[in-house]
Formats: sequence, structure tokens, C-alpha cells
Amino acid sequence: MSVTPDSPRPTPRAGSAARQEAAPGAGQQPLDRALIEETAKKSGLVWVRGPAGPSRALWHVWHEGAVCLVGDGSLEQPLADLGLADGGSATVTVRSKDKGARLVTWRARVRELAPDGEEWTAAAAELKGKRLNAPDAETMTGRWARESRVLRLEPEGAPLEKPGAQSDASHAAAPVPTWATTRRPAPAGLPRLLFGRRRRR
Repeated sequence: MSVTPDSPRPTPRAGSAARQEAAPGAGQQPLDRALIEETAKKSGLVWVRGPAGPSRALWHVWHEGAVCLVGDGSLEQPLADLGLADGGSATVTVRSKDKGARLVTWRARVRELAPDGEEWTAAAAELKGKRLNAPDAETMTGRWARESRVLRLEPEGAPLEKPGAQSDASHAAAPVPTWATTRRPAPAGLPRLLFGRRRRR
């Protein structure tokens, strides 16, 4: 579902009614739950695949048992084309901070938090502390309430992949289409110029 600053905002479930579902991490082994939490806390990015679109690297915080994201609107990371909707599902992959290799992949239930609700306020405060280079740093949570979405991705079930139980698939994906291009071919002598400088140093 596409959300823009001028489009009507869906009303997410709020308060205790949304918490009648299973708590985050229900049905997981303690070691699996600890693996998901520790890797998400240490990583600055997670790769999220929703019902639509490719996997996308998104910045996040780990808060109260879930990955929390803020996106859409005029200044935040795009989420709409991933199909992440309240009550839906997603797949989250976390990579090793040291080696960059895929470390753990897990299913998540998506919850959209109601703006200015208790859960939204707590998650927004955590996200605000990690948001870098915002032009409206002091007032950005107000902007988030007006035009962005704050989502919780709550782990469900056992990990799909983890150390010792990784898929053999390559996970290769076609490059995402883009309008970016070079104006003309690189000069033939450029590689020699660049690599020659490195050798002289």
C-alpha cells in the first residue's frame, strides 16, 4: 500500500487490542531468541523482504523484542513498495558485522504503531536517537506522526537460517532498475592512472 504525505493514512491497531496476539518471540527456543536479539542489536542495518519488491537494507533499532523501523514520508527511508502492512508478514536477514556474511534469517509479523500512542512514543524515542543528519532533528517525531510510519517487525517461529543451518542457495538477485547512469564511457587511461598512483604510494 502506497503512503504519501497527502494520502489518507490507514488507522493501525492501537493499545491493548493489538497485544491480544502472541508476544514477540513466542514459540522460539531461548538460544534462537537470543541470537535474533543480539545480532539485531549489533547490526546497524537489517535486510527486509516484504510481500512485494526485493530485499532492502533498512536502518532500525531493536526495542522491546522487535526490530523497529521508521519510513515513508518526505525524508525517511522508503517502505511502501515493500508491501509492509499492519498484520502482514516479512522476512528479516541480519548479517555479521565483522564479515558481512548472512548470519540469521527469521520471519516477522508486521505491526504499524498508532501515532502518538504509548508504543509509538517509546519506539519513536529510540529511533530518534539513531536517526542521523535529519534537518529537523528537534521536531522530526512530529513529522513522523504526520507523514511517516513506525513499524515493529516481531520475530515469529524458529529462524529460517542460522549458523550451522544455512541455505545452500546463492541468494543472488538482479540489480534493481535505476535511472542512474554515466554520461559517457570512462577514459581508457583512467584505470592505469588510478592503479599507477596506488603502486607509487
